[in-house]
Amino acid sequence: MDKRDETRPPFPDQQQDAPGSTQAMTPKPDHGEDSYQGSGRLRDKKAIITGGDSGIGRAVAIAFAREGADVLLSYLSEDEDAQETARWVEKAGRTAVLVPGDIQDPAHCRAIIERAVQEFGRIDVLVNNAAWQMTFEALDDISDEDWEATFRTNIHAMFYLTKAAVPHMKSGAAIINTTSINADKPNETLLPYATTKGAIQNFTGGLAQLLADKGIRANCVAPGPVWTPLIPATMPPEKVKEFGKSYPIGRPAQPKELAPVYVMLASDEASYVSGATVAVTGGKPFI
Repeated sequence: MDKRDETRPPFPDQQQDAPGSTQAMTPKPDHGEDSYQGSGRLRDKKAIITGGDSGIGRAVAIAFAREGADVLLSYLSEDEDAQETARWVEKAGRTAVLVPGDIQDPAHCRAIIERAVQEFGRIDVLVNNAAWQMTFEALDDISDEDWEATFRTNIHAMFYLTKAAVPHMKSGAAIINTTSINADKPNETLLPYATTKGAIQNFTGGLAQLLADKGIRANCVAPGPVWTPLIPATMPPEKVKEFGKSYPIGRPAQPKELAPVYVMLASDEASYVSGATVAVTGGKPFI
């Protein structure tokens, strides 16, 4: 059976503590482990992927490696998931570098870039993918700490990482930021998260113009619902059970269904694509 058919609500009860674990999910997400076939589109490129331990990040890492890239995986503390992702990268014959730590800390963001330069000598692709979300039913439920942590993780870190990376990027390099359909259609129960996703899209559009004279491209990907550990770890049981059902395709995406878009944006084939938002939203318009 195609795993996409398995990822159709209703899902079993499966609450997790944040940030969540891939292994504890039912059904297991499909990151393209058994299906993605590369064709050398990213041969010898050096990439950084934040949130690279699981979900979209793992799918992108597998695809990048099979396309010929070496990958640094930044993640918070999910060592088991990160090591599994690294195993798939190395199985593809590429180098995987694991860097745990909290990207809310500007110093850690700079350390990620320094480690990539130390290991690879340069940076060809920066994928700002790590994110944090929580569900809130009322405005009064959102604490100052929740609001600030969401911004520090989702948008402030993106600025720190990008600023540190650009001096090590040459013409032809690419920055790919993960925004969300929430940038255009905010979910009221994800107010802090949705607000940062709108900021990411705006940041990307401005960044593309700012870096154009350097030959560095900046784009963002706007997913709809995706079956990742963040879902059972940050949403109430009733929403997890029906996750993705309201979208025209009737289910959430498997992470592997996002990876080809990141590959395209990272590749030299996308040399005239900058400042774009590529929507992967299961039939729901992003306008």
